[in-house]
Amino acid sequence: MLIKVENLVRKLGRGRSPLATIIATLCLTLNVSAFSQDSLPQLDLDLPLRLDFSGSWEKDFRRSDNWEDELTRTLRIRQESAIRQQSSPGSSRSRSTPPISIGNLNLPRSRGRGANIVDLARLAEYISRQSVLDIVQTRDEIRIERRGEAALICGVEYERQQTFSSEHGVEVCAWDGQQLVFQIMLPDDLTIMHRFTVSSNQQVLNLLTRIYSKGGEPFNLIQAFNKYEAPRDEFNCIQTLSRGQVCNQSGADLSTVLDN
Repeated sequence: MLIKVENLVRKLGRGRSPLATIIATLCLTLNVSAFSQDSLPQLDLDLPLRLDFSGSWEKDFRRSDNWEDELTRTLRIRQESAIRQQSSPGSSRSRSTPPISIGNLNLPRSRGRGANIVDLARLAEYISRQSVLDIVQTRDEIRIERRGEAALICGVEYERQQTFSSEHGVEVCAWDGQQLVFQIMLPDDLTIMHRFTVSSNQQVLNLLTRIYSKGGEPFNLIQAFNKYEAPRDEFNCIQTLSRGQVCNQSGADLSTVLDN
């Protein structure tokens, strides 16, 4: 159709009718515009702007870290690093820590130490005990449901977002590219970070949990999850004033149960 209109414009352009040429040119412009609009992809406003994390996820224990093995590896690395430092020239068993300079004042550094690596490893094992995650994602937010724990909720905006704050701690979230990061700051300078990544085919979810205290060496634990089809709830339940909680099997009409 577009080629035929172009040929018509060429033929009329050789004639002596300016009006006919203008009309043919206008037709060509309208056809080109319609062709360009049809070729553009349609924007689905219901789809999220980021990679799709939604679905039910089951832990792949074979590809996930075992916290005891990871603790052993971390301790071995620390021991090897200490041996190298002691054997290096000029090393000493004790070194003075320089003070912190603020203007003309020299303040001694705090000798307080954070939790040891074994405590951090046990904490990482405890907060990573869930074997199933349920994630709901829209264009506005993402919600990660964890059994026995509070849900992790974050928007899709680019700036950092504070999602929780109290005397017990502060939780913030942010996007690092297509990775979703939650950071929880607890008393005594204890920090927990969760970093979620999803594969391009939305079938594999990886979660890196990092815990550190007072700027010390962190403990990392990596978990892998596979997407699966969660079974539908076997029962539907509603709360009534007269009969309390009333349940029936999925697919049945609750009104018939209430009538009986």
